[in-house]
Amino acid sequence: MRQPDAARLALVACMAALLGGCAGGGSHLTLKTPPAPDERPPTEEPLIAPDLDMMQSLAADDPARQAELFEASKNAATVTPTPGNKLKFALALATPGHAASDPVAARRQLSELLATPETLAPVERLLATVELQDIDQRLILLEENKQLREDAPREARDKLLALKSRLSTELDENARLRKALDEAQAKLEAVTHIERSINDRGTNNSRTP
Repeated sequence: MRQPDAARLALVACMAALLGGCAGGGSHLTLKTPPAPDERPPTEEPLIAPDLDMMQSLAADDPARQAELFEASKNAATVTPTPGNKLKFALALATPGHAASDPVAARRQLSELLATPETLAPVERLLATVELQDIDQRLILLEENKQLREDAPREARDKLLALKSRLSTELDENARLRKALDEAQAKLEAVTHIERSINDRGTNNSRTP
């Protein structure tokens, strides 16, 4: 499996910031004086920042830390099955690079979450959608690779059978040629013997007084 695409994760984070910054805007852009720092509307980016950090750690940390993070997300989704905790566990399942990665289970859980999109914040829906699309592509590639691995032995077996058949045909042809050669040699020896007998008889007759 390939490692998570850092660019994709960064894109999700940027889109999250944009979503938060654009929340509540009208249909037309208007120039406004930026609010003071303490008056800026909160964005939704902090909602998924821990999820993105977890995915990065699951892909890059040592196996012990990976197992710890995965179990924490699993326990949270089991004990407190909020949409946010379910999403985090689904993302843990979706992240490649660790022993508990399971894209099939991740796709099922992400699909269930997106079936009730109103339970997720916009940025969470975006992250779930992006990850689901990525999983679908990965599963397609996995299926193609599996098919190639299954086809390779079959093709090798077919080639081996074809070679055996060709070898058998060539052996049969060689045997037929050897038999024909032996028969021709025997006929040649018989003709030579007859000629020698005729010559010997002619020689003997010429010596008779």
